[in-house]
Amino acid sequence: MDLYNYIPREDFTQRHLLSMQDYSANEIYQVLSLALKLKKENKKKIFHNNILKGKTLGMIFSKSSTRTRVSFEVGIHQLGGYGLFLNSSDIQLGRGESIEDTAKVLSRYLDGCMIRTYSQKDVEDLARFGSMPIINGLTDLLHPCQAFADLMTIYEAKGVLRGLKLAYIGDGNNVFNSLLIACTKVGINISFGGPKEYQPQKDILQKGYLNSEYSGSKILITQDPQEAIEDADIVYTDVWTSMGQEEEALRRYEVFFPFQVNKELFSQAKADSIFLHCLPAHCGEEVTKEVIEGKNSMVFEEAENRLHVQKAIMALLMGD
Repeated sequence: MDLYNYIPREDFTQRHLLSMQDYSANEIYQVLSLALKLKKENKKKIFHNNILKGKTLGMIFSKSSTRTRVSFEVGIHQLGGYGLFLNSSDIQLGRGESIEDTAKVLSRYLDGCMIRTYSQKDVEDLARFGSMPIINGLTDLLHPCQAFADLMTIYEAKGVLRGLKLAYIGDGNNVFNSLLIACTKVGINISFGGPKEYQPQKDILQKGYLNSEYSGSKILITQDPQEAIEDADIVYTDVWTSMGQEEEALRRYEVFFPFQVNKELFSQAKADSIFLHCLPAHCGEEVTKEVIEGKNSMVFEEAENRLHVQKAIMALLMGD
């Protein structure tokens, strides 16, 4: 499939990005195709500042982030709009004011809203009660913007999506949850290798298995990192201790150390495999320096692609 010249089989009908589970494969391809086009033209100094001219994106941050803040703020600017940053002291969802009232009020001020927070329900309630597009910038359950950037990076590296194998080593967290959904939507086989205590959630796995019935993806869940990584085209890992889990850091270090992506483990993937990580990375913990800085690593291309996929998402959701 040529995503650079993709012709959609059906219209893009989404109003929000809450979870990639809501998107058809065709709609995922539309986002990726537009992101690839915007990136290619941006490199050629072809600008797109009329796409969202005069539009305002609210950016709610209950959780801080370098990449999410910068990529959305730069992205809306490049599309001709304005990004309004709101941190946890500016807006208190469900505490100082109900989410229902907040959604209704913000919908009268904004043309769209990105939120990075803890609860998936908060994101869904904003969409339920408001009348503007809502973009999930991250919750404890899901990270769909990252998964879109991951698919884009994989396509740039491999030229295909369907039939590849992605091995995820580590914690069955929000990054894995969205990767599982993304891969099984577009036909990428996915394996998970992680400790018994940190296996993926059953309800997320159920969605993945349902998707795989349509896409033909294969899913492997194992506690053996070597089994998971064998013949992988893409190797992915994430930090062992996420924001809000700091008190568990020592325990997690002990449990996850056998799942470190080092040179020996990485060598069991295909010779032309690529390494991905959503960043920030803790070198010497989930990944060694020689892997993340090696010739197979595409982590900084992956980070850049957050900008381009989020521009595509905003354009499709907020555009006229």
